[in-house]
Amino acid sequence: MINKLDKELNYHHQALGTRVARQELLSSNIANADTPNFKAKDIDFSAVLSDKLGLMSQGTLRNVKLDVTSHMHFNSAAPGFFGDSLLYRVPLQPSADGNTVDMDMERTRFADNAIKYDASITFLNNEFRNLVSALQER
Repeated sequence: MINKLDKELNYHHQALGTRVARQELLSSNIANADTPNFKAKDIDFSAVLSDKLGLMSQGTLRNVKLDVTSHMHFNSAAPGFFGDSLLYRVPLQPSADGNTVDMDMERTRFADNAIKYDASITFLNNEFRNLVSALQER
């Protein structure tokens, strides 16, 4: 029983964490809408979530580190929450200053991500309510 609960909560924990990190990424795109040569970034949510869940189920991180002969060598692991999963958007209407942020698309993605985050929170609250209800009936 505990394993099923842990698996369910881990899924929601990873999904919510990924939603929050994506929201920060999208807000960065919106904040840099007027920055010359800024390239809009996003992720493939399902691929990143699958990767996070795969990492957690194996219990080990899959980042490959180089064998180094000096402490001055660079680490091969990509920094940040998304690692190597960041994608750059191809603009529908390129701007003259090289910026690839399309404000309409960014706002839409931002709102969609926020709604899905709220839905995940609501679903998680319902799971806890059901669990408390089941415990009270015994």
